[in-house]
Amino acid sequence: MIPHINIFLDWFGRLGSLDYASLFINLLDVFLVAFVIYKLIMLVKGTRAWQIILGLGVFFLLVLASYKFHLTALNWLLRQILPLGPVALVILFYPELRSVLEEIGRLRFLGRGFVVLEKEDLSNLIEQLTKVVADMSKARVGALIVIEREVGLSNVIANGRKIDALASADLIRTIFHPGSPLHDGAIIIRGNRIIAASCTLPLSDSPRVGTMIHTRHKAALGVSEESDAVVLVVSEETGLISLSIDGDILRGLLPEQVHAKLVELLQGGEAVEGVQNIKRTVSTAFSKMRAGSASEQKQNVKR
Repeated sequence: MIPHINIFLDWFGRLGSLDYASLFINLLDVFLVAFVIYKLIMLVKGTRAWQIILGLGVFFLLVLASYKFHLTALNWLLRQILPLGPVALVILFYPELRSVLEEIGRLRFLGRGFVVLEKEDLSNLIEQLTKVVADMSKARVGALIVIEREVGLSNVIANGRKIDALASADLIRTIFHPGSPLHDGAIIIRGNRIIAASCTLPLSDSPRVGTMIHTRHKAALGVSEESDAVVLVVSEETGLISLSIDGDILRGLLPEQVHAKLVELLQGGEAVEGVQNIKRTVSTAFSKMRAGSASEQKQNVKR
């Protein structure tokens, strides 16, 4: 028992002699590096760069495996490619590097992809989307509506026409009217605003996609495979409403089912509710501080 007590006392003594300032700085350093890596991953996820990164990972795994299993010829061939790596990376990642630098220059790097709406605004957006897809389904007007979530769609937005207007059923109906110059392509919704229209989406090349799937549905699957976006599709041939998420597509939905799925996907997360509660708490605190400051000023004036 006594040796155990001595070990505990020795450990406790060392704990008391720790340099907590250095420990805090080291922990902060690790946290900042992890945060930057996470934000960089979120910036490239859903873009062409993500597939390139996965390909590079496979390449380095082949280099290590060929060395481990003594595949001399293959290992020599792969190692001859390595000196070209830095130049190849700059060429391959040029569009993404420019996009990242633009995001940092606009000071959006820290808040990228984190648009949180109040519950009332989200409810109104869902009502507007449900209404417009139901109307266009009856009129057999084709539509492709992409709702951005955590993974950014800046590359997709860049190839469309910037709008930045409040999302409403009337505006969406006008955009997708057959005579509109913006009807060909997708609209991107961020928060409760239409950021861009006439956007070209990546088409899915999954072997699970049948030949009877139309281009709009392939585009919906493609963007949902590469991001966490929610995509609504209205077929102009059949008027059927579809919803694509995580590389899957639900077809032939009724307006009530569309409404329920949008509520589940956009409004049902506990994290969103938590952030909304934090926003309300901070807003209330600032309001009380302003009210207290105003009352103090009035009392000073009276004196």
